[in-house]
Amino acid sequence: MPPTHRNTEPSFDKPSAVRNLDFEFSFAFQPIVNARTQAVVSFEALVRGPGGEPSSEVFSKVHRGELHQFDQACQSKAIRMASRLNLQTQLNINLLPKSIFQNGQNIRDTLQVSLESGFPVENIVFEVSETSKLQDYRRMVAIFKTNREFGFKTAIDDFGMGYSGLLLLVEYQPNFIKLDRALIADIHQDNVRQTIVQAMGNICRQLDIDMMAEGVEKAEEYRWLHAAGVNLFQGYYFAEPTFEALADVPARVFIM
Repeated sequence: MPPTHRNTEPSFDKPSAVRNLDFEFSFAFQPIVNARTQAVVSFEALVRGPGGEPSSEVFSKVHRGELHQFDQACQSKAIRMASRLNLQTQLNINLLPKSIFQNGQNIRDTLQVSLESGFPVENIVFEVSETSKLQDYRRMVAIFKTNREFGFKTAIDDFGMGYSGLLLLVEYQPNFIKLDRALIADIHQDNVRQTIVQAMGNICRQLDIDMMAEGVEKAEEYRWLHAAGVNLFQGYYFAEPTFEALADVPARVFIM
């Protein structure tokens, strides 16, 4: 993975231990763009070490019994940092699959953090990866519905490479699905991938779900997907994650 960029303005106090966690962490932010309007519509908060170290180093410090509190600490810190960065778009936050069933205990805390920081609840998008096998998807659906009642948006991440994506869509229609990189890699020269993505696009339009292509790395991938009707994109082709900062997306990347 390309290195993240450290930006010294604005500066942040080093995060101290949160909720009995004995390690520090921070975030990098990667933009999500709407190619039709050529605008950044969201930033995904990606866990990093306090000096920009990769997420793997952070997760290696999380003990099994700390997943729930770490998940809550991530939600709270990402929202507070987004507010301090004066983020005016949506904010995508990942929920840890192994702690998703405890999220009902977190939701009120997260709502309180949103209110205290002044970051709009309706601009927060919770992502759950489809690549992890969730034994009780109906329980997860109930949690998603509760989140929606509180005003939060939801997204299924890594869609197309997991166990339960289509089954989830039967029970619950999220605001967004994010097509996994494996589905869109070199799609401009792969008829099978093209057929699958076009079919998913038709399903999403019928269900009023916004479909996003993530992990876009090549101009050719972007151009084929955009021509096929995909408007939302994320990936290194547009911008890398930037440490404790909000990256600009150059206008040239949208040229067809």
